[in-house]
Amino acid sequence: MSKANPFPNLMRAFFYEWLVEQRNASVHTVRSYRDTWRLFLRFVAQRAKKTVAMITLVDLTASDVAAFLRHAEQERGCTIGSRNCRLAAIRSFFNFVATRDPASIAQCVEILHIPSKRAPVSEPCYLDPAEVTAILAQPGRSTLEGMRDHALLSFLYNSGARIQEALDLCPEVIRFDSPGCVRLLGKGRKERICPLWPETALLLKKLLERQPRAPNERMFVNRYGEPLSASGVRFKLVAYVKAAAETVPSLRAKHVTPHSFRHATAVHLVSAGVDITVIRSWLGHVSLDTTNHYAKANLETKRRALEQVGVPATATHPPSWKREASLLAWLDSL
Repeated sequence: MSKANPFPNLMRAFFYEWLVEQRNASVHTVRSYRDTWRLFLRFVAQRAKKTVAMITLVDLTASDVAAFLRHAEQERGCTIGSRNCRLAAIRSFFNFVATRDPASIAQCVEILHIPSKRAPVSEPCYLDPAEVTAILAQPGRSTLEGMRDHALLSFLYNSGARIQEALDLCPEVIRFDSPGCVRLLGKGRKERICPLWPETALLLKKLLERQPRAPNERMFVNRYGEPLSASGVRFKLVAYVKAAAETVPSLRAKHVTPHSFRHATAVHLVSAGVDITVIRSWLGHVSLDTTNHYAKANLETKRRALEQVGVPATATHPPSWKREASLLAWLDSL
């Protein structure tokens, strides 16, 4: 590395010293930041008509960052949430650079002042119980692959786990004896305990009997014994939803992803009358506001609440202000 170009050394220090050693960032965070910087450096190199190896810190300006974010949204089709994640990864690096290279503070401040974009908050797309049942009925459990998929989707619905939390599942974190439960490691390395239905625990136990795994090995693997990826699960789920839509047509109008099972768990818990703070602990939400979002989404709960409110009785007599001949006289009587 050239001493005249401190950028490679800063990048290495950011990932190894700052993210890994000092912040103890998860492997998922490191990979997310890595992917952002791969895309950003290629974009800047193409824009400046030079190779990535020739890029210096001076080449990474606020206008380049803004252009990259527009490119991510308009040409790569990223959502606003993904765009903000890319910006967070870039900001984190320049916040680090400001502490290591005071001469670049002005450049860093410009980039750090690029705002996140606000996204419209839409109601979560969740599955009705009949839709969940129809999807779970699709994997053919006579094959190992079908047994695995059925167990995975059942676990997602039972636990409300995020897809990566489910894919990281190892036998050592599952209690198969009654009462069954599982220990999940969520965002921010926060652990939580989720109860398991006996049926779900049995599905996981049978999967282990057919495909034994060491206590610290991941349970859900592909035909080559490698851990399943989130993209692989999404690919299989599309086929199952398409097949389920033949019997439950309402699925055709829904964009179903693995996260839809998490939404379904939350909304069905709300519908069952489970306390909102319990649901927050169940799902591992940091803020209660996130959990309250599901309470607003459940139309069935709103309908039952409306039924408990009596219809206003029809007045048999006109109100007193209409019976008074003079509005002033009614006002005087107040």
